[in-house]
Amino acid sequence: MTDDFPPELVVSRWFNTRTPLTLQGLRGRVVVLHAFQMLCPGCVSHALPQAEKLHRMFGAADVAVVGLHTVFEHHAAMTPLALEAFIHEYRLTFPIGVDQAGTNGPLPVTMERYGLRGTPTTLVIDRTGRLRQHHFGQMDDLALGYTVGALLAEAARPVEAAAADDAKDGCDEAGCAVPSR
Repeated sequence: MTDDFPPELVVSRWFNTRTPLTLQGLRGRVVVLHAFQMLCPGCVSHALPQAEKLHRMFGAADVAVVGLHTVFEHHAAMTPLALEAFIHEYRLTFPIGVDQAGTNGPLPVTMERYGLRGTPTTLVIDRTGRLRQHHFGQMDDLALGYTVGALLAEAARPVEAAAADDAKDGCDEAGCAVPSR
């Protein structure tokens, strides 16, 4: 990934969306990408419920929660047909893409491009399209909520304005001084 801009997703099929999604098309929103496998215990018990909660909590205008079913084992069992039933049974409502199968081994294309170590993996992309967090394993709900909230606040308050306000208030790299009366 160059300059912290992740490559586009390479998806063979989408669920829960009428049109295919692209990272370029999601610019302007914070994107939380949950890479998972339906036979991954940590994904089923923690990551997918977390993604669904996040999807329901934030408006789609501000935060896009996207699932990426990235199968690197048990290929015969984790087909798109089985995934469709899984999505229905677990009542997942956020958009989910099926990572395109790789041609040089068991790793799917997006998984290989992103350098994913396994599932679950949570990737958080800011409104400008920069990858800000890449977390392998179960991510704490509060930590993810903090990250998303900070990125939403960052977008609402441009960096230049924040720096100007800090300078006016007597803040610099060393800290913030108590204003004199």
